[in-house]
Amino acid sequence: MRTRIKVCGLTREADLDAAVEAGVDAIGLVFYDKSPRAVSIDTAQRLVRRLPAWVAAVGLFVNSPRDEVRRIADSVGLSHLQLHGDETPEECLGLGRPVVKAVRIRNLAKGDRGALSAETRRVEGLLDQYSACQAILFDSDSQGFGGSGQSFDWRIVQEALANAPLRRATWVLSGGLESGSVARAIAELSAPCVDVSSGVERLEAGLVVKGQKDADRIKAFVSAVRAADQLPLREI
Repeated sequence: MRTRIKVCGLTREADLDAAVEAGVDAIGLVFYDKSPRAVSIDTAQRLVRRLPAWVAAVGLFVNSPRDEVRRIADSVGLSHLQLHGDETPEECLGLGRPVVKAVRIRNLAKGDRGALSAETRRVEGLLDQYSACQAILFDSDSQGFGGSGQSFDWRIVQEALANAPLRRATWVLSGGLESGSVARAIAELSAPCVDVSSGVERLEAGLVVKGQKDADRIKAFVSAVRAADQLPLREI
């Protein structure tokens, strides 16, 4: 199986070129003003014009008015929409493009089986509610709506998908992935698609510089995914 790869939060042409050269399948552009990775319409248009036809351009929105989402998508030339806020199932419909709905998974105290079960049931309910979306993206719950570098307990995804399998949608794993962890994610979850942002960003004094990707880290991430694709997968 070939795992699809999306690099999110691109803001610079050089970073986009590095992602394309590494072999990603999709790039993400953030249209949420409070994010340090947000891009203007002009920048987004310039970036999308550089994309080859086989790389999808995904726009990330957080609780944006529907008319604004459609206007930006048309103006920029987005192929997919990623809704990362508190959008209702109804608000995910009729946008003229395939929708990826983020399901944010809470960080739990280690060993709290009761909390794990409760969170799994909550996620199962969300999978049913958003079943009309083309894809579900599992991310860690954070104040900044993604790109936090935080991971979550993958057992929640395993159990939720086992109990409430997606009928039409596919799914994407996000949340704190990097080259050192993505192979295990693919092996344990059989993730059809992985999404990375902070895990491929430039490091300065050990801290990520949000919005600035690192070509070597992108390459390492893609290489780790492709190596994992060659290994036997564990059934969910």
